[in-house]
Amino acid sequence: MNTTRHAQLARATSETDISVALTLDGEGRSDIQTGIGFFDHMLTALARHGGLDLTVHAKGDLHIDGHHTVEDVGIVLGQVLRQAVGDKRGIERFGHALVPLDEALCEAVVDLSGRPYLAWNVTFTREKIGEMDTELFEEFFRAFAMSAHIALHLTTKSGTNAHHIAESTFKAMARALRMAIARDPRAAGSIPSTKGVL
Repeated sequence: MNTTRHAQLARATSETDISVALTLDGEGRSDIQTGIGFFDHMLTALARHGGLDLTVHAKGDLHIDGHHTVEDVGIVLGQVLRQAVGDKRGIERFGHALVPLDEALCEAVVDLSGRPYLAWNVTFTREKIGEMDTELFEEFFRAFAMSAHIALHLTTKSGTNAHHIAESTFKAMARALRMAIARDPRAAGSIPSTKGVL
């Protein structure tokens, strides 16, 4: 069991160079540098509302576009989460949250199941927020869910402002994840599955 619940990882390819450090039982502190301003804003919100201490330093081929950087950050962050959670002994496993931001309302449901899946029902009203393509949010969450080996359902319940929709989606995921990784005082260190393994 990972008693410190901390992990870090670096990954370099011909397209990106990324390092991520994550502490699950943190204070919401973050040091985010991806070269994409709005993405930095969203990852900062993820750390703050997830109660995570998170460092993400990424250098990517932004002269092409943001796709490789956003997707690869999702991959590394998912891998680091999986390492930090460890064998999942004594955790809640499931988490859910509905988070509003003005007119926007988004729902996140997460299961640290060991079976990767993304259900994406989030729609945006425009193609870009700042310099970030809104289609990249789905790429990030898919890469994150696949690499973390979690089932993640994200749904827009309402909203017209793209910034609000994106931010409420990240905050909802943060709150759901915070619930799922929390230690269950009644679990007595057991695996939260009838199979005995996740």
